[in-house]
Amino acid sequence: MDNASKPTCRVVKPGAAYDGKQGLSYFEGIAAETVGSKGICMHLLTIPPGARAKAHLHETHETAIYVLSGSAVTWYGDRLEECAELSAGEMMYIPAGVPHLPANISDAPCSAVIARTDPNEQESVVLLPELDGLVA
Repeated sequence: MDNASKPTCRVVKPGAAYDGKQGLSYFEGIAAETVGSKGICMHLLTIPPGARAKAHLHETHETAIYVLSGSAVTWYGDRLEECAELSAGEMMYIPAGVPHLPANISDAPCSAVIARTDPNEQESVVLLPELDGLVA
């Protein structure tokens, strides 16, 4: 392996944002596209007050969420029948294949670090429009 293809440490300063299939905007972070990661991605997400994602699942990868500030709710389960509220300092684990829909029902922004076991963050996102109307 020559030095040009040898993996090395990289610093990523969030700047550019992209719109995810889920209907929210993410700040670019660690991903195959930005640093060449092979098994993980990590992004920053700020959900504005009153905003919510589209119902979806991540077909082949797990998700870990750490709330930095604010609070949000996530409905999850086959018919989004379960609900968890997260506040600053709390974490949530979402297994691969579990339908979920996060939303910010507060009056303040909610910021979180999102880490997934797929370096190509959007590739295994599956939208579930039939579930979008199940939660208020």
